[in-house]
Amino acid sequence: MARIAVVGAGIAGLSCARSLRNAGHAVRVFEKSRGAGGRMSTRRTDHGSYDHGAQYFTVRDPSFRAAVDQWLAQDLVAPYAGRIVRLQQGEALPLSHSEQRYVATPGMNAVCRGLSAELEVEFECQITAVTPGESGWRLSWEEGGESGFDAVVLAIPPAQAAPLCAAVPDLAAQVRQGGHAPCWAAMVRYDAPLPLEFDAAFVEDEVIGWVMRDASRPGRAPGERWVLHANAEWSKAHLENSAETVAPLLIDAFRAEAGFDAEAVETRAHRWRFALSAGLKAGSFWDAGRRIGVCGDWCADGRIEGAYLSGTELAAKLLSAF
Repeated sequence: MARIAVVGAGIAGLSCARSLRNAGHAVRVFEKSRGAGGRMSTRRTDHGSYDHGAQYFTVRDPSFRAAVDQWLAQDLVAPYAGRIVRLQQGEALPLSHSEQRYVATPGMNAVCRGLSAELEVEFECQITAVTPGESGWRLSWEEGGESGFDAVVLAIPPAQAAPLCAAVPDLAAQVRQGGHAPCWAAMVRYDAPLPLEFDAAFVEDEVIGWVMRDASRPGRAPGERWVLHANAEWSKAHLENSAETVAPLLIDAFRAEAGFDAEAVETRAHRWRFALSAGLKAGSFWDAGRRIGVCGDWCADGRIEGAYLSGTELAAKLLSAF
């Protein structure tokens, strides 16, 4: 039985940790946030929740299909049949292709919470260094540290992973090839349904890239709650703006593009520094000699499915090593 540390409790890290635990290894997960999910996080309010990061996923790979079928049986996910369009200069146009979409219920973090069940997870613990020790690897954090891990998995964005694997230069060089674009997200509530003939839209606009009516998905509380995602270029240009100044700009752009006059009754914004990635199409990275690896959506294709498969692929590499 190996003792393995996993840094990051998003879907990549948790799918890796779950596979390793199911194989009988001792796994400990470290997560800097208060809960599991990463960009599949859910923000709860007195008037319902917002999935302000990832809002749906698709299925193409047979092994991911098997996992999704299990989640369907456990009521962790459900098919999404909302009206999705392409919004261009105020005109709602049909999509050129349709693909079955799924959402986790009652929030997008439900899948990650399910994967983390029975795992040992240290929340609000940000790893500051990963260094070789007398016996395997040592992980350090602000309050202390712990040694004796036989292997380490870094399931975090490349900008955060590269410094932690600096002791393995070849791996760090591979990690630095990856990257994410930022995304500003606004969470907006209206006191009455908006007069729109769609539930979600890919938006061709200088500011907005995507909008979705949160309650159009199964398992959500009623209410006119919308999540607005700025496009990558606008988000990068306004990355260091305050949430208080960004939210009105996204709301005004949404109102102008969709063509309605209603005023929002509740607004908040969240900055995702590491949000969108085209992916390196590499699956995962693993240094067998030093027993340290990296996984995540950015290693694969940037999608939720890719993140999950990246984690399980890296777990398979570790199981072969042990």
